[in-house]
Amino acid sequence: MKKIFIVIIAFIFCSSLFSQNINIGVLNGPTCIPAAYLMNKNNSSYNFEVFSDPSQLIPKMIKQEIDIGFLPVNVAAKVYKSSKKQIVLCAVVGNGNLSLITKDKSIKKISDLKGKTVHMAGHGATPEYMFSYLIEENGLSINERNGITLDYSIPVQQIPAMLINNKINYAIVPQPFSTIAKAKSKDVIEAIDLQREYESFEGEGKTYPISVMVVGKKFAEKNPEILEAFLNEYNNAVEWTLNYPSQSGKLCSKMNLGLDSNVVAKAIPDSNYVFIPASEAQEYVEKLLTIFLTADPESIGGTLPDEWFYYSKEKFFEK
Repeated sequence: MKKIFIVIIAFIFCSSLFSQNINIGVLNGPTCIPAAYLMNKNNSSYNFEVFSDPSQLIPKMIKQEIDIGFLPVNVAAKVYKSSKKQIVLCAVVGNGNLSLITKDKSIKKISDLKGKTVHMAGHGATPEYMFSYLIEENGLSINERNGITLDYSIPVQQIPAMLINNKINYAIVPQPFSTIAKAKSKDVIEAIDLQREYESFEGEGKTYPISVMVVGKKFAEKNPEILEAFLNEYNNAVEWTLNYPSQSGKLCSKMNLGLDSNVVAKAIPDSNYVFIPASEAQEYVEKLLTIFLTADPESIGGTLPDEWFYYSKEKFFEK
């Protein structure tokens, strides 16, 4: 009877664990390509909602209508501050994948861009602040005579076509837009990899995060086991995506994530999808946020987030 009782209790526990629904907000576009694997599994416990922009996702997370979401690093830090710590970072899911694309074969390094205009999208976002940081580390100035001029007037989706048609000459883009440009014109090259440039100043193997997974703090505190199970599943989804880029491209098209399946398949090897728990990523997240803080304190909410921004199961249990 005792053994039967234990089995019944275990069954009830497991049933309650997996009957809990998780509301997940994913971004339309390259950020959440690995999520397509989970979306396709038809897990009844996962409710996915697709957003075209982080500004649409954030209010729903604050209202606790979305439990888990994906954001740029600085946006996550800013929301943490403005919402009085209602969200926390649980993992880095995308590392640096920015590059300078051009038809100009003479461009080999950032100093070769002196006196030229470089286009990019995302004014006040990672492309601007990372590239600005690298410009200054190379001893050059920004938006000054004989320096490098930055132009933010063209949406990133339009940059490949503008470059191919010679409307612009130089652009900083993330994946998959460099892949799109190269696929449509054999004259387009990736002249500078910003990740390698960053390593040249910060040290070999050092990287910077592009996107993170965040979770509602109350959800994390109430459902640590459910959250851990999802984190493990997303980690598996990242590994599957990296191992099967062609199938992943087809899933992205099937799930209407706004990207061509062939482009996704070609871009995945260079997109730097990762799964790094927050506790392991804190040091290099803080390094990037420090770059933001130096350039514009308000871009991360005025100060670096405290240690409670970085989720770990152990930390939240201890609390």
